[in-house]
This record gives sequence, C-alpha cells and structure tokens, in this order.
Amino acid sequence: MEEKLNEAAVTAEAERQEVENTTKAMKCPSCGANMVFSAERGALYCEYCGCVREVESENSEEIDFSRLLSSDNGWAEESHVFCCQNCGAREVLAKNEFAKTCSFCGTPNIVETDELPGLRPNAVVPFAVSKEQASANARKWMRKRLFAPRKFRKGAKPEEIRGMYMPAFTFDAATDSTYTATLGVYRYRTTRRNGRTVQVRYTHYFNVSGRYSSAFDDVLVQASSDKGKDAVRKIQPFDTRRSRAYTQEYLSGFTAEQSAVPGMQCWEEAKDIMRARLQAQILSGYRYDVVSSFNISTRYSGVTYKYILLPVYVGHSNWRKKLYNFFVNGASGKVAGKAPVSPFKVACVVVLGAAVVALLAWLWITFTGG
Repeated sequence: MEEKLNEAAVTAEAERQEVENTTKAMKCPSCGANMVFSAERGALYCEYCGCVREVESENSEEIDFSRLLSSDNGWAEESHVFCCQNCGAREVLAKNEFAKTCSFCGTPNIVETDELPGLRPNAVVPFAVSKEQASANARKWMRKRLFAPRKFRKGAKPEEIRGMYMPAFTFDAATDSTYTATLGVYRYRTTRRNGRTVQVRYTHYFNVSGRYSSAFDDVLVQASSDKGKDAVRKIQPFDTRRSRAYTQEYLSGFTAEQSAVPGMQCWEEAKDIMRARLQAQILSGYRYDVVSSFNISTRYSGVTYKYILLPVYVGHSNWRKKLYNFFVNGASGKVAGKAPVSPFKVACVVVLGAAVVALLAWLWITFTGG
C-alpha cells in the first residue's frame, strides 16, 4: 500500500511539473511577456517583441470508448472557469489569464467560480482566420442582410469580437444492422368518372428486410450550451479530420466555452445521427415513393472518440441599444448570426407576395375558365 502511495505521489508531482513547464513555455524567450497563439502564423506570437515560437503538436488521435466512462476531470490543473452574471455563459481560460468581459453579451459582470472546467480536450481545430479578417467578414455579412434597416447595413460595425473554442465530441464506429420496412410506390389505374376517362393514383405497398454494414468517421456532436450549439450549427463545417493534439498553447489568448453536455449524452446523440444516415443509405437501394414504416436494430463496434475544441469568433453589434450576436468560423471565415429586421421591408415583401398570388389566380381563372 505504501509503495502505491509513493508511486501516486511521484506521478502527481510529475504531472504538476509538466503543467508548470507548459505554462512557463508560453512565456516569450526574448522579453518574458506572455505569448498568444496567432491564427495567421499558426504559432505562438509575442505582441511586444514579435518573437514567434512553433507549437509542438501532432495529429490528434482517437480514444477508445471505454475511457469515456472512466475519464476524470483532468483539466483543472491548467485552466479555470468564469461565469457571466448577466447571461449565464461559462468560459474556460488558461490559469494565467482572466476574463474581463463576457464573449456572448459583452458585459463586464463576469466572475471566477469554483467549478471544475470538466474533461480535458484531446484534440483541437486551431484558429486559422485572424481577428481582423473575421471582423471584415462580419462586416460584409451585415451589408448583405436584405431585410435589415438601411442604416444598419451601411453603418453597423462589429464590436468586442473575441476568439472562443466551442466543445464537441466526434465518434467513429463500425455498425452492423438488421432492418425491416414497409415501402410504397405510386401506381395509376384508368377509370371513368362523370362520363370522363381519368387517371386515379393509388399506393402499392411492399415489405423489405435485410442486413446492412457501414462505418462512420468523425460524427460531430456539440457539447456546448444552446447559444454555442446554434453558432456552430450555422457556420459548419469544421475539418475535424485534420485536428491537432490539444496543448495549452492553443488556448493562449483565447477562451473556451465550458462543456454543457456530458460525453455519454453526446454518444446517444451520435447514435441518433448514425441511425438516420443508415436509414438513408439503406433506402437509397430501393425504389419507393413513401415510407410507411422503418425499423432498424444496430450493433456498434470499435467505437472511438475525440473530445475536440472548435474555433469560433464571437462578436456583436449595437443597434438602437440592442445587441445582435454574430459568429465566425475561426477556420474558414464563414459568418452567421442575427441582425435587426425592418418592418417596412417585411411589409413590402408580404404585399408583393400577395399581389403575385392574386395575379396567378386571375390568370388561372381567365385561361382555364375555372
């Protein structure tokens, strides 16, 4: 028992020193200032003296699913959690960094909490788009909001844009399924009605069954809050197959949203995604018009996962004392978000649409006599 305790103590001390060494390595070797990860350079960068240091990171690796059940916290030694008292957002920062304002709502009312950061990521898609380019992309996006007020489109400016990593899981699995389904195809029969010959459509149903095997790679399931999920969904895709092994350097100068969905719940969502894809793959082998029923039973094997951080710029613009958030994919530059809507423009479209419908109805009555 004493030997095991000594081994545990040695292991803990080694891990502590490793964390300390990682933190020290983020200091500029030339001037001693804190270095931040530069999206443009893909490396650590000193904003004071211009020193550049490469990030030593390999391609990320898949983790056996059994470890998801036994993984402990593991991220608390190198990061801490801040909570916004205004909107409730929770952000994870490196130990040597502190939050001044909330990335989502921009308010300064953000405080450190005693919460544990959660499971330590093992993979990251690094930022590849600079903050300046993300801001320019957001400005172009605002100009294209056709239903936004004219003054907003011309004068709105991105404010408080910040880089944030959004948590997600990717899953790989081999599947073996058995299925049964009832499908239908449209057929037509000729009959007479009111002295006229007409074609009547009916549905012919038939049963199918079989066995189907498939493999899935990097099925992405978001583990962030509802705000984060909405952002990531609209600015996908992210090239998770080229993700890098997570190191603390990637978080330097950025924040990460705290995971809001447990890994096992994400796995259940991943299985739902796989089932939907399996159904589509199986049905693609049949000719049908309607699906009356579909039942599938699937076995999953060789399941692996990555707990991955996705790069997202979060910003907002003010319009008549209201904040409108936008999000920029930190790897591709794609933008999504919300913008104010002009009631006058919406009314004009509604009136125009009603006029078009009325015109089509008049043409139909005029030329068909009906």
